[in-house]
Amino acid sequence: MLLRDLQALLARINDAAVTEDVADYLITDRRLLVRWHQAAGPGASEETLLVAERRDGLDLGLYLDAKLLERLAASEPLARLTDDNLEDFCTALEGVSHFHCVAFSAARDWSVSLLGLEMQAEIDKYAVSVLLAGSQRGGALVRGLHERLFARIRFREDLDVALAQLYAKANRYAARFCRKLEEKFLQRREARVPEMLAELRRFYRLGDAGKLRSIEAA
Repeated sequence: MLLRDLQALLARINDAAVTEDVADYLITDRRLLVRWHQAAGPGASEETLLVAERRDGLDLGLYLDAKLLERLAASEPLARLTDDNLEDFCTALEGVSHFHCVAFSAARDWSVSLLGLEMQAEIDKYAVSVLLAGSQRGGALVRGLHERLFARIRFREDLDVALAQLYAKANRYAARFCRKLEEKFLQRREARVPEMLAELRRFYRLGDAGKLRSIEAA
């Protein structure tokens, strides 16, 4: 299943395995999403992570639109990531990243903010996409990938101002971090993937404040 494969990729890249299987928490029925998340409606996002905190743990659910998953099953991005399926791929990967980050943090009793989740998801999308695309079609999609993921973006028009600002901040910080990765580790004649993975793994464990400080200091 694609979602399990994406979770396994994230676990390997960030050296961050969890026991929870994302497929066991998948919701594809929009009616259930609306029932459990009243803010969702007919125009809801194709991806939503549901989190309910309890005294003894968390209840989690990952909503991904059924048609999105159908398109991904047909386009097989793990075998051929292209401009045509990149957006769908990143939407699904964002949801898996959110789920995985919450599960990893909860197991260690770490807190994580919405900003932290969004920033990490942006970085995960870049890391997975660049490593996957680098092994396909001679790395054709890698060229310009940073611009596609961080510059050619759009936010939903119905977002309130505070949330739009938060998403913009997450995008901005993640773009800076990934640009540094690209400059330091992914020059065409000297790709240093093991060193890049070490940096990603270090960063994954910093916590929200530590991640921001690390990016600002770079």
